Amino acid sequence: MHDANGSAEDDFYSGGEAGLAASDDGDADYDFADHDSDDSAELLSHRQQQNYSILSEVDIKRRQEDDINRVSTVLSISKPEACVLLRNYNWSVSKVHDEWFADEERVRKVVGLPEKHIEMPNDREVTCGICFESCPCGSMSAAACGHPFCGTCWRGYISTAISDGPGCLMLRCPDPSCAAAVGQDMINSLADDENKEKYGRYLRRSYIEDNRKTKWCPAPGCEYAVEFVMGSGSYDVNCNCSYGFCWNCTEEAHRPVDCATVSKWILKNSAESENMNWILANSKPCPKCKRPIEKNQGCMHITCTPPCKFEFCWLCLGPWSEHGERTGGFYACNRYESARQEGAYDESERRREMAKNSLERYTHYYERWAANQSSRQKALGDLQSLQNDKLEKLSDIQSQPESQLKFIIEAWLQIVECRRVLKWTYAYGFYLPEHEHAKRQFFEYLQGEAESGLERLHQCAEKELQIYLDAECPSKDFNDFRTKLAGLTSVTRNYFENLVRALETGLNDVGPSTSHGTCSKSATSKSLGGKSKSGKNRASSTSSKSGGSSRGVDDSNIWTCDQCTYANPKSARACQACDHQHR
Repeated sequence: MHDANGSAEDDFYSGGEAGLAASDDGDADYDFADHDSDDSAELLSHRQQQNYSILSEVDIKRRQEDDINRVSTVLSISKPEACVLLRNYNWSVSKVHDEWFADEERVRKVVGLPEKHIEMPNDREVTCGICFESCPCGSMSAAACGHPFCGTCWRGYISTAISDGPGCLMLRCPDPSCAAAVGQDMINSLADDENKEKYGRYLRRSYIEDNRKTKWCPAPGCEYAVEFVMGSGSYDVNCNCSYGFCWNCTEEAHRPVDCATVSKWILKNSAESENMNWILANSKPCPKCKRPIEKNQGCMHITCTPPCKFEFCWLCLGPWSEHGERTGGFYACNRYESARQEGAYDESERRREMAKNSLERYTHYYERWAANQSSRQKALGDLQSLQNDKLEKLSDIQSQPESQLKFIIEAWLQIVECRRVLKWTYAYGFYLPEHEHAKRQFFEYLQGEAESGLERLHQCAEKELQIYLDAECPSKDFNDFRTKLAGLTSVTRNYFENLVRALETGLNDVGPSTSHGTCSKSATSKSLGGKSKSGKNRASSTSSKSGGSSRGVDDSNIWTCDQCTYANPKSARACQACDHQHR
């Protein structure tokens, strides 16, 4: 019998003639191994493409000052006035220019900038408009409107406004009938140091938060901002604080899953829906008070908790007073069995079974999602430990400069990234429609391959590295370890990058299930490895069909390296990933 699933996988991985023909026809290609020539250049370009820039506090201040200076110069107004204008128009220089030149008078009225500054009275003493005390003219201050208030009242007014939050950026004259703006120059001259710093912080935050192209990094305690340029790249952002997040939804980076799926998954993890499923699957309502009861002992004789204390049979939910040896004893109920045969409990059992299946399915995906999250956190800790002290120790033991040990850091960074991707593939799998059997089968196969490849890389970076850390003198085979780890890192990176692209396109290349329930493809896709320089195809998969060998040379003219597990063409005498000689 022809195995459609096996055929699809062979075409996906082996890169035979059919694969090349399909590629020429323009079908979707999944290239999951190392690329040469044009393929590698394209992949490198994809990796290096970055459509965002990270802004530090210094960068934000400089950009803000540049915008203020531009508006001040073009409109011939003071810098504090330019700052007021920009705050009111979400820090958009072009919008300020457009509105100002369209109707300057209206703009001045809206933002609170009088056309002429009104000077305070020159009297020796002036009455404060808040405390109504007469104070020397020199101790009074006023905004552009000229309403005088004493220094004490101004400081109290400003302090209260700043304590209330970012609304202080739109501060107006204390006179209830006046809408004149209070600029940053007055804040700097009247407020204490603490309030001046708070005001400056609010000003910087507004510069980021009011701009559609900039956002703060959502990591706790991070003070970097990100400027994003919409383009053909992904929404993934990697901040300088090492936190990766999605620009679109500000959740952690979640490729290959879209933002809507992430939102549903997070809501499901935090919602009470799974608690209700657990209650439905593992409990029954008391026939009297209807409270859910979990059976925790073997006997079918159940007593509800006070104040109900109703005694009933767990199986048929009838009063226990009507039960005994004649109904089957403490561990059975012939009433239930006979009623069940008549279909009396079909609906309730069906609901309970559905809830149980739903809970088991959710638990399956959630546990693996959480396990990869935990592994990722552990890998981050190991990476930090490596950077802090272990790399220096390894450099001393192996007599290698730290600059020559970057391949280890790259491997651990790849592990962290792959753990994140693998974690989100479980959310992807949970929401993959159950009726799409072919896609589900193929997805689970690809996911398994990804997990297997990542485990090999993780094992090498963790266990094998420890051997060289524990050594007392330079190891002769350290260069072999370098080659192996670098090769595994490259192969794993390529596989995961292509896995992400395949899942993001919805595995469109996978056709409907056959009548036997096996997987087929709408068109044969190109090999995971793409073209090599010799014109032959390579594959990075270490798996073969059931019954095939996972080592040595297989039927597709591919041999798998014993050292790094890379799949090579039969003509190659040494592994193309790690240079290990083929035996």
